[in-house]
Amino acid sequence: MSPLAPAPAQEQPPTGRPGPGTAPGRRRLPAVLAVFVTVALAVSAWHPKDFTTWVLETVWVIVGLPLLIVLRKRFPLSNLLYCLLAVHALVLMTGGHYTYAEVPAGEWVRDWFDLSRNPYDRLGHLVQGFVPAILVRELLVRTSPLRGSRWLAPLTVCACLAFSAVFEMLEWLSAVIGKDAADAFLGTQGDVWDTQWDMFCCLIGATVSLLLLSRLHDRFLARLIPATAATASGR
Repeated sequence: MSPLAPAPAQEQPPTGRPGPGTAPGRRRLPAVLAVFVTVALAVSAWHPKDFTTWVLETVWVIVGLPLLIVLRKRFPLSNLLYCLLAVHALVLMTGGHYTYAEVPAGEWVRDWFDLSRNPYDRLGHLVQGFVPAILVRELLVRTSPLRGSRWLAPLTVCACLAFSAVFEMLEWLSAVIGKDAADAFLGTQGDVWDTQWDMFCCLIGATVSLLLLSRLHDRFLARLIPATAATASGR
C-alpha cells in the first residue's frame, strides 16, 4: 500500500446511542408510546375482575416500563421494538383486567367458531413468543458476537422458549401457593394440555416473528446504530 493512500476505515463497535441523523419524530415515538401505555395501564387497573390476577398479569409492564424509561438514553431500543412492546403490554393489560378466560373479544371468537374455550390466552402466548423474539434478537445483535451468525435465529427462539418455560413454572408455583385462588391467573379452562399448548404457541410466535420481521428489524437497527447494519443478518 502506498504511504500516501488513506488508511482503511475501521468498523466501529455498536453502541447503545443512536446515530447523529436520527429524526426528531423517531426520538419522540418512545415517549408517546410510554404515555399511551401508562394511561392504558391505569385504565386496566380500574375495577379489574380480580386485582391479584391483574397484578400478576401486568407485573411485566409495571416493572418493564420504568426500566425502559431509565435506560432510554443509555441503551435506546429500535422503534420497531418499542412498538411491539407497547402492543404486548396492551395484550397483557387486557388479560389482566378481564382475566384471560373472560376477555370479551375471546368470547366472541369462541362463539363465532364454536370453540370449546376462550382462545385469548392462546393469542397471549403467541405474542409472548412474537415480541420477545425481536427483543432477544436486538440484544444479541448489539451486545454479543452472534451478530451475523447463523446461530442468531435458533438461539433467539431457544431464549423465547426458555422464558416461556420459566413463566409456566411461575404459574405452577402460583397454583401451589394459591390453590383454587390461582385459577384465574392460570387460565387453563380445564385443558390438561394447557402448559404444552402455551409453549407451542410461544414457539410458533417466535419463529413467525423472525421469519417476518428480521429484515425489517435490520433496517430499524441501521437507523438506530449504523455500525450494525452490515452484519446483523450476515450480509
